[in-house]
This record gives sequence, C-alpha cells and structure tokens, in this order.
Amino acid sequence: MEAGGLADSLLSGACVLFTLGMFSTGLSDLKHMRMTRSVDSVQFLPFLTTDVNNLSWLSYGALKGNWTLIAVNAVGAVLQTLYILVYLHYCHRKAKVIRTKSTQRLSFSLTIATLLTSASWTFYGFRLKDPYIVVPNLPGILTSFIRFWLFWKYPQEQDRNYQLLQT
Repeated sequence: MEAGGLADSLLSGACVLFTLGMFSTGLSDLKHMRMTRSVDSVQFLPFLTTDVNNLSWLSYGALKGNWTLIAVNAVGAVLQTLYILVYLHYCHRKAKVIRTKSTQRLSFSLTIATLLTSASWTFYGFRLKDPYIVVPNLPGILTSFIRFWLFWKYPQEQDRNYQLLQT
C-alpha cells in the first residue's frame, strides 16, 4: 500500500470514528428524555440541523460514490431521526427556557466531538482536494472554539443548578 493510500485510509477511519462518536453524544440526551419523560434540558435544533446535514452529505456521498461519506451519514441520519422522534414524543411537557449566562445547556462532550469531527473531515477534504468537504466543516471548527471560550468564561462548576447527567 502506498504512503498516500495508507494516510488516506487512516484519515478516512479517523473521520468515521470521530463522526460516529459525535453522533453518539445524543445517546445521553436520549437516555435523559426517556428517564425524565421530558425535554426540559435538551435542545432540539442540534438534532434537526445534524439530520439535515447527514441527509445532504449522504446525497453528496452517493453522487461521488464515496463509501466513507455514505456509510457514516446513513448511520448519522438514522440516529438523528431517532433522537428527533423521541424528542417530539416528550416535547409536549417542555418547560419554558430561561436564558442565563450559564453553560448548563451546552454539551462539553459534543463540543469536543464536533471539533474532532470537523477537523478530521476538513483534513480529509484537503487530502482529496475537495472544497465541498472542506468548506462546510470549517464552521464546526469555529463554533467549537467559540463554545470552548464560553466554557472558559462561564465554567460549569460555578453554576450551582448544573446537574451532571450520569450515564
């Protein structure tokens, strides 16, 4: 196997691993919704945007015949759709959301997973010289750094109302 081929295979594997890890961060939200029978501390928008993103990338992967894109986004679309369905099942009990200077509603694990996923896909796109993979992943890197700044500015341990969800 050529050095470039090995590097591409390793990078492709990293993209899949980090992406599946990012998709699995919703499992703790799923568990929380099922246990509390509510969505009071769960945000809907990340599920919706990730599902739309997965379906878009799945289409692009099919057009390019890229099985890395097809496989990972098919799994992601199924998981995100599941999260959405469970959310909609429990959303009738949704409490009023109060905006505070708190990172309680931000997921640190999702922030790390998003950074790793977006960075690995960006590198993968650079290796393939494919701007259609590079460009859409740059905002994920940027927003991850913004969320890291928010975690630094509003540390969770200072938030007395924060309850760590035990998984």
